[in-house]
Amino acid sequence: STAVAGAIAGVVREKGNVHVQAIGAGAVNQAVKATAIARGYLQLDGIEIVILPSFVEVMIDEQERTAVRLSVETQWKKAEEE
Repeated sequence: STAVAGAIAGVVREKGNVHVQAIGAGAVNQAVKATAIARGYLQLDGIEIVILPSFVEVMIDEQERTAVRLSVETQWKKAEEE
């Protein structure tokens, strides 16, 4: 999970957002753990994120499967919150 978390944090630092997709309970569990760890890494840099979950259909071996997509985005604070 820490390697994936580091990759998530790196992309968020560079681009401001990233999408993580997972299929199956174990993979979704690992993806959620990785985003939680990435949040901790990013908070050390003063970056706060939000995670927006959704379902997406993906093609794997010519079969349509349902995946969970975790959209990880930076959270911009309103001026009065700072």
